Amino acid sequence: MSNIYLNHLGLACALGDGVDDVAQALFAGDNAQMCVGSPWLEDHAARFGEIRFPLPEMPAPLQTYDCRNNRLALAVLQQIEAEVAVLRHRLGATRIGVVMGTSTSGIGSGEARLGRDAVGDYSYRRQQQMAGLAEFTARYLQLQGPQLTVSTACSSSANAFASARRLLALGACDAVVVGGVDTLCGMTVKGFHSLSALSGGHTLPFSANRDGINLGEAGAVFIMTREPGSVRLRGVAASSDAHHMSAPHPEGRGAEASMRGALADAGLEAADIDYLNLHGTGTPHNDAMEAAAVQRVLGAEVPCSSTKPITGHTLGAAGALEAAFCWLALQRGQLPPHRYDGVYDESIARLQLCDENTAPRALRFAMSNSFAFGGSNCTLILERQGEK
Repeated sequence: MSNIYLNHLGLACALGDGVDDVAQALFAGDNAQMCVGSPWLEDHAARFGEIRFPLPEMPAPLQTYDCRNNRLALAVLQQIEAEVAVLRHRLGATRIGVVMGTSTSGIGSGEARLGRDAVGDYSYRRQQQMAGLAEFTARYLQLQGPQLTVSTACSSSANAFASARRLLALGACDAVVVGGVDTLCGMTVKGFHSLSALSGGHTLPFSANRDGINLGEAGAVFIMTREPGSVRLRGVAASSDAHHMSAPHPEGRGAEASMRGALADAGLEAADIDYLNLHGTGTPHNDAMEAAAVQRVLGAEVPCSSTKPITGHTLGAAGALEAAFCWLALQRGQLPPHRYDGVYDESIARLQLCDENTAPRALRFAMSNSFAFGGSNCTLILERQGEK
């Protein structure tokens, strides 16, 4: 357990561009931005949380990094660059690290390059290679500390928090820019479609009528330091059940180990958790195993919700995005509602899903789950500072 704080946030997803816009839509449970169809799957009725607002142009000195993923990164980095500049002046560029998570990086640029009408410069290392995201982040923010990109599928940016905390604990850095960015591409959309994992409409996590996921894209970045702030990273734990290439262990053993590990790391009991952001993808197997694991670890009374029905599953960015939602819940004393059809699947363990009428108890501890292909699991616990 260590004194590590998340002091500033840059945020963009289908809900909006910037912390305030996203927060307003988040706590309203607004799923209006979940649009039908995708350029890669136009004849499918699934909803997608694509970002529709314009992304910033790449600065001229960084043109070789120009791809949609890095432009989305740029959109959220611009929201924290003033605070980073202050730290860079005070601590020195070599004392600030970068740890980012992604599952696709700029694969979309590689796909475009293979097309007959491809134009412009293309750099595999700077646009498509996973390491390119952290490299671009460091270049844009003028940082010279350790930099790495974590890619563990849908737990990527949650695991990034563990790596960033480790850099601070080792004394390798005095601050770390940490988070995740993921954008949609043909490989992702068609890949999930080939697995029959996409919903036929709006995703309905934990409903008896659930039929799959909605995909989305997002960017979320924090400044992590030892300097006290309003939200502390209280606990982190990762696990691997290694049960199947793309399916979780049916009993949720890895999910349970991840949650119990985070509680132990935080020095907390299950009853201390005031809110849980569920992984909650809306697939039959994931929801069943997660419900069972949550009930075993936290019981059936903790308020919880999946925010994927209003953002889409943002893959490698999901861990950072949903940590940001917990950060906002703690800061603002509100709970994100769980948007579905209200028909809970009584064949799975019962959970206390939030709606817009759920009155939160005083929020101090929020937990977030991220689970991924290959059985890679990560759980984060955030703590609001102030009342003890």
